[in-house]
Amino acid sequence: MKLLGIDTSNYTTSCAFLDTDTRTVLQCKQLLPVPPGQAGLRQSDAVFHHTRQLPVLIGQLAADAGGSLPADAAGVSVSPRNAEGSYMPCFLAGKAAASVLASANRIPLHETSHQTGHILAALYSADQLRWLMPDQEPFLAFHVSGGTTDCVRCLPDAENVLRIEPFSESLDLKAGQAVDRVGLMLGLQFPCGPALEQLAMQSTSRKKMQVKLRDGCCSLSGLQNQCEAQHKQGVPAADIAAYCLNSVAAVIAAMAKDAAAKTGCKRIQFAGGVLSDLLIQNQLRALPFETAFAAPEFSCDNAAGIAVYAAWKEAGVCPF
Repeated sequence: MKLLGIDTSNYTTSCAFLDTDTRTVLQCKQLLPVPPGQAGLRQSDAVFHHTRQLPVLIGQLAADAGGSLPADAAGVSVSPRNAEGSYMPCFLAGKAAASVLASANRIPLHETSHQTGHILAALYSADQLRWLMPDQEPFLAFHVSGGTTDCVRCLPDAENVLRIEPFSESLDLKAGQAVDRVGLMLGLQFPCGPALEQLAMQSTSRKKMQVKLRDGCCSLSGLQNQCEAQHKQGVPAADIAAYCLNSVAAVIAAMAKDAAAKTGCKRIQFAGGVLSDLLIQNQLRALPFETAFAAPEFSCDNAAGIAVYAAWKEAGVCPF
């Protein structure tokens, strides 16, 4: 089968073309343009930029696929999470484009969430889609980005591929927001993750914040405050960057240990733009669990997982 996936998040316009026979994925994506010094876009601006960028990216994807996109079905993200009331206008742009393409080509369209796409893309990338086979035990998944710092419990689901049960989250600032705000303070361009990682690599500091969880949930507003205080004290930028990323890693590790102890889950999957950071990944790989990490191109916002979802829905079973 050949599947088209579309995702229009608050950060990136993404489309993907999946061939289940060859197990190949073509991706085209483009960050939304954010003016220097700003930490994101208004939703109306995000919708505008998705509307402009998506036709260009679809055209580029078709060219990369040999001139056309002969899809058997399509998938699209229509909400941030699999939860009642989960909504962001930016996903309307992708839904509209996918609906038109599916109707014009008379192919099925499968709707899911941005979060589901992240989880499936990570499992596909790590060659661990077997975790969602009917005979498998539940596992934990982290989705850590500018909009979420979520730990969820995932179970195979015959109708929706996977069932996502919220377990813990950040009670205030999200990890990606903390990274971007610290990066902007240090003069980096939004989104700041890759540049902050490069800056942190220049430091040998292993300092990090003291982690305190509340019913398994974290609070990250203090991290921003601590980094701002260090900046005023003249702490080198590289050490501040390292402190920020080491602290995020410590928080996620603490949440993972707490969730595993309470749920009995022995496998943990990590996804989201923040977790594409190798400094954070290397610390989380030391956890005493079976872990699965997405490759960088499948960790940040992407439509590959949406295409995997469409393939699974069409086949009724794991497509690989």
